Amino acid sequence: MHAQFGQHPAPSHVIAHLSDPHLLAGGQRQYGRVDTEAGLRRALERLAHVHPAPQALVFTGDLADKAEPAAYARLREIVEPAAAAMGAQVVWTMGNHDERAEYAAGLFGEEATGPQDRVYDVAGLRVVALDTSVPGYHHGELEESQLAWLADVLATPAEHGTILAMHHPPIPLPMLRAAEIIELLDQHRLEEVVRGTDVREIMGGHFHFSTYSQFAGVPVSVASASCYTSDPAPVKRFVSGVDGHTSFTMMHVYADRVVHTVVPLAEAPEVSGFPSDVLAQVEALSPEERREALSRKDSPFNADFEDHSPRD
Repeated sequence: MHAQFGQHPAPSHVIAHLSDPHLLAGGQRQYGRVDTEAGLRRALERLAHVHPAPQALVFTGDLADKAEPAAYARLREIVEPAAAAMGAQVVWTMGNHDERAEYAAGLFGEEATGPQDRVYDVAGLRVVALDTSVPGYHHGELEESQLAWLADVLATPAEHGTILAMHHPPIPLPMLRAAEIIELLDQHRLEEVVRGTDVREIMGGHFHFSTYSQFAGVPVSVASASCYTSDPAPVKRFVSGVDGHTSFTMMHVYADRVVHTVVPLAEAPEVSGFPSDVLAQVEALSPEERREALSRKDSPFNADFEDHSPRD
């Protein structure tokens, strides 16, 4: 058990939020350029260095770019061993690029053509994967039967509350107005079901960039994609997808709040830092000693930090 450095206790749950891998079969490249498998692998490699390890990997849709059965098989081959090594559950969610029959067969071994809504238990934290896809379209919608099902699920509170995972997040889009055309329709219907329940967080994807809002009094976190991203400030372009700036989001759940951290996938040169063995030295100090060593501006530690060469 690591020493507590600050005034907040450790989170009760650690969740990795990944989105839009858009995996393709047979080594195809998205738009002829983007290696979607490499992006997914890079995300999982970065996740392997996150401590504590996530208890669940939640993917919010567009798992397979063309809903190819071979792409779903490849997705499982890549993700499931990595998740098992971390001790994490995998939560899949439908996206507009997924197709229900292929998704159900490839990921769950089921024959199904209806909405792919499922409930997961992550150590007392309920995760509801909600299918917002509309067959034949890119926008999102929820059927009345889905809303009734969700209301029934939420009627009984979970031990640590509920997380909704959905591809089309119910938020405004001031930085990507084109996506308003393919947003979740009739969001007020979902709001009537969610408001006043134990839902603590809504996780979404679809937009290919990280953004945050609130819905029905609940925080909304949209994770970027692992394939390519949408440029929120393009030059003379209505929409611009760029091969870069990819990331995933870590979600740490506390008794009274949720903390989000965006983790970029690209490597960057280190300009300052200390090796990992410093952690044990810091943990061995008393709280007062830590504050003097790390907070006092003229402490030997901070003097060394200014002069320390990267990766020493």
